[in-house]
Order: sequence, then C-alpha cells, then structure tokens
Amino acid sequence: MRCPFCGHADSQVKDSRPADDGSAIRRRRQCESCEARFSTFERVQLRELTVVKKDGVRQSFDRQKLERAISTAARKRPIAPEQIERLVSRIQRSLETSGESEVTATRIGEEVMAGLQRLDSVAYIRFASVYKDFREAKDFEDFAGSVE
Repeated sequence: MRCPFCGHADSQVKDSRPADDGSAIRRRRQCESCEARFSTFERVQLRELTVVKKDGVRQSFDRQKLERAISTAARKRPIAPEQIERLVSRIQRSLETSGESEVTATRIGEEVMAGLQRLDSVAYIRFASVYKDFREAKDFEDFAGSVE
C-alpha cells in the first residue's frame, strides 16, 4: 500500500480489526520510509457494478459518490456517520447480490429514498428534491405533505 504522505510503495500492517459491522476490515499501517501511520479499509466486492444513467451513459459504481449524496442530504441532521455508512453498505450489498452487473441510476435512487425515509424525514425530502427534480416550492409542499 502506497504511503499517502511520502508516496513510498511499502507499508507494514500494524493492526487489523473488523469495521462497519463486520462488512469491512480496518488496517492500521505504518510507512517503512517516513514511519507515518494511516488507516485503510478493505471491503468485499462481489462483482463490478456498472451504473446506467437516465441518458444511457454507463459508468462504474462509485461508493464514495453514493456516500457524498447521502451525506449532503443528511447535513446538519441528527444522523450519525455510522448510520450513513451502514445505509451505503446495505445499498451496495443489495446491488451486488441482485445478480445483475448493470444497475440503473433510478434503482439506486429508489434504494436511497427508502433508506433515508427510515432514517430522517428531512434528509429524505432533501434527497427527493434533487432526485425527483423539484422545480418550484409547490413540488416541495406536495411531496412533504405525503411524508409521514
């Protein structure tokens, strides 16, 4: 593993432990050159996923992009980072175990909506405003009125 500080190609694993409810492994590493310490995370990837966008463009599934979108919707809400991480892991696992190597952006959006609806109604509405492309205040009002 390349050191993020000095770029040296080798590092030693000093400690390993389960993370994210056992769905990942956290490794504490030390650079052999500058001796800086850093952490890495390993996750099981069942298959390469390709996301098919609404306009037909295909791109590789990006876990960090999904996490950023959910974090943006949950900004300044009482949602712990661990809850967001679990939601992202649950969505990714669901997509990987579906048996399909290509998934639509719509399916990902629907899974995020379902997960956020269970976590926090404000984050749910925020995400929906972008996902469903709200154009005016009435769209918010109509959608918010349907939220329990």
